[in-house]
Amino acid sequence: MNDSKRIKESEITDENTYLNRRNFIRAGLLAGTTVASGLGYRLLNPPPPRPVETADIKGVTKSGNASLTDEPNSLEEIANYNNYYEFSTSKTGVAGAAENFKTRPWTVSVDGLVRKPRVFGIEDILKIDQEERIYRFRCVEGWSMVIPWVGFPIKRIFDIVEPLGNAKYVAFQTFYGGSNPRGEGVDLPEGANGMQSSLFAGIPFPYVEGLRLDEALHPLAILATGIYGKVLPNQNGAPIRLVVPWKYGFKSIKSVVRITLTSEQPPTTWSKAAPNEYGFYSNVNPEVDHPRWSQATERRIGELSRRDTLMFNGYGEEVAGLYKGMDLKREY
Repeated sequence: MNDSKRIKESEITDENTYLNRRNFIRAGLLAGTTVASGLGYRLLNPPPPRPVETADIKGVTKSGNASLTDEPNSLEEIANYNNYYEFSTSKTGVAGAAENFKTRPWTVSVDGLVRKPRVFGIEDILKIDQEERIYRFRCVEGWSMVIPWVGFPIKRIFDIVEPLGNAKYVAFQTFYGGSNPRGEGVDLPEGANGMQSSLFAGIPFPYVEGLRLDEALHPLAILATGIYGKVLPNQNGAPIRLVVPWKYGFKSIKSVVRITLTSEQPPTTWSKAAPNEYGFYSNVNPEVDHPRWSQATERRIGELSRRDTLMFNGYGEEVAGLYKGMDLKREY
């Protein structure tokens, strides 16, 4: 990435303010004024951080788009305000609900239209060269932040499995299973204490997402294994998640267990739940409003004023060519 695109230190979210993530809709829930009031209250009254114990990731390379002078936000702050509906619809409740989530052993199956399908253990994945990537993160709800991830381009996995010529799309699936604490009679496999049912969360599980193959092969698209130099906390999508910085945050699926290459566009969770509100591409676009709010501006976490939303979240120079000739208002 050239110097003009390098994230400035002033853009890094202040360490006291990574406590406002989206209050995503459940069907027919929350009027806009209520959401705004809630966000304002949480900004002024952040919950106390829970201590986080997690190991450092060894041998991380500083990538070209990461400023070495930027100080990352505290792990305790960023690990205590999360969206992860499998555990809780309360952002401040996810960390506690995910505390006993078991991420070892862990495997990721890569299959479908590939020459060499393979099941990767997390230990195999962590042997792939890891890089620090400082990216802007834009939520569909209209807030934003900047996060230092640790991970690697998805292409490195695909170089191993060798996609076939008829592969056009990539489908991702999140882990789903574990004991159900809400007594709803849902029989979930043992192994991930704290997960809740689709009925209570309001969206279908397992969570699924998808990209076009050329999007997945773009060097900015990464599989993240860490954050702020440490392995991902459970509530942040441990042990491995997708990060696509030019798209709205819900595309960056957490706790991935399966990656499937296919010739057809795969279904995605939010497109299934609300197809009139969430399209397949979900590129950050200030000219395409959400049906219930404008996307022209955003609020950087910790700031009361709003700033202009950047097309493709500021990564247009790198990714706009992927969508040449497309009607981005129709293919939202």
